[in-house]
Amino acid sequence: ELETQLLEKFVRRSFCRTSPDTSYQFVGLADADFPNSEQQRPLVIGFGPCGILAALLLAQMGLRPIVLERGLEVRQRTQDTWKFWRKRELNTESNVQFGEGGAGTFSDGKLYSQIKDKRYLGRKVLTEFVKAGASAEILMLSKPHIGTFKLVKIVENMRAEITRLGGEIRFGQRVEALLCEPLPVDGNDGDHSRQRVSAITLASGETLHSRHIVLAIGHSARDTFQMLFESGVYMEAKPFSIGFRIEHPQSVIDRARFGKYAGNPILGAADYKLVHHCKNGRSVYSFCMCPGGRVVAAASEEGRVVTNGMSQYSRAEFNANSGLVVGIDPQRDYPGGPLAGIDFQRHWESQAFLAGGSSYWAPGQTVGDFLAGRPSTSLGSVEPSYKPGVTPTDLASCLPPFVIDAFREALPVFGRQLAGYDHGDAVMTGVETRTSSPVRITRGKDFQSLNVAGLYPAGEGAGYAGGILSAAIDGIKVAEAAALAMVRAAQ
Repeated sequence: ELETQLLEKFVRRSFCRTSPDTSYQFVGLADADFPNSEQQRPLVIGFGPCGILAALLLAQMGLRPIVLERGLEVRQRTQDTWKFWRKRELNTESNVQFGEGGAGTFSDGKLYSQIKDKRYLGRKVLTEFVKAGASAEILMLSKPHIGTFKLVKIVENMRAEITRLGGEIRFGQRVEALLCEPLPVDGNDGDHSRQRVSAITLASGETLHSRHIVLAIGHSARDTFQMLFESGVYMEAKPFSIGFRIEHPQSVIDRARFGKYAGNPILGAADYKLVHHCKNGRSVYSFCMCPGGRVVAAASEEGRVVTNGMSQYSRAEFNANSGLVVGIDPQRDYPGGPLAGIDFQRHWESQAFLAGGSSYWAPGQTVGDFLAGRPSTSLGSVEPSYKPGVTPTDLASCLPPFVIDAFREALPVFGRQLAGYDHGDAVMTGVETRTSSPVRITRGKDFQSLNVAGLYPAGEGAGYAGGILSAAIDGIKVAEAAALAMVRAAQ
């Protein structure tokens, strides 16, 4: 009784406050009477972080979602990806970009974001990851990460939970057509629709009927973007960034960041975040920094080279790597319509393929040679981690001149901010083009497509997220919106 009195006294005087309730609160569905028709089951297209959380939430609400993933289950996908890295045999449907877990599976597994989250949706995501096998420390760390190998098992466990709750996951199912029916505009707020989605057709020829489809296709589903555009789904070009991957010995970054404490196991591998605003009006910044990691081959189309970065949970490999990218925008750099950014990406990926020797080797250059404006004929003390391999060359042919000029201005500046960053033996590998989606599939306040009712664009591919956590949070939001729409339709 005394403790209770003291606590009430301290609260009144604002000496302490009760902690907020950070548990997830489901949208109210208690009185919903859902039809049992198979046609009313929601569909989730894509099984990356956004699609996984959308499907999980729908399953937890008893709505038995059907998930359609064009790639393969995560362990087979991992085998296909390693086969590409080792033998240059690219499976265009099972790789770093496509398959269970999404592109984030082959990354550092970062689980933090700068988005505003007043409803603790991020906490919901992290809690589900812990339930699926992630360490509970991710609930407490300011910059939690999981790492690739741990993500594999976590993704499998989340799939099993969705299935246990009545959901269904189908792999190797590429959506080839979106079927809609006319729907007049009724003037209600948020209803800009001229048509309503009614079904989708798969590459196998099968048709699945549904009026509630979550579109979580990821940023590299270029053929799906084309199909949606031809189907009349409203979309627009959006800004993204392009550049290279840059590698340094992790020990160099540790010394620059930690000084005499570098190597202390408590501190772990150091990271960094850099930005420079250039004289030509461009901005250069580090992107997706992977401490103690490696640069990976991330192509999803034949005849093109794409780089990305990943780390294991231990972050114990020799090199640190980061994307070094320049922001670009549609009006200035790739005018020509909603899909012009895809053509822009493809052009520079093809240039990188040629510069690397047309063998999926990546073009590379030392920072010293790059700054001096001369091609690299060999590499120095920093051994690049990209597999299958790196061809020393001149990276100036792999990106637009304004990007090259911006890098040559920014690197010495970064070297003054982070000792050793512009060391002559540091290696740059090209090209990094998949920083985010080049399109936005625009949606309204109800989370539905502006002109196709029942279609819920979500996550990175739709242009509404950037990274595992923000994509997963967006998946929760669209799942809630779809569930509430199903309730209204059933009443």
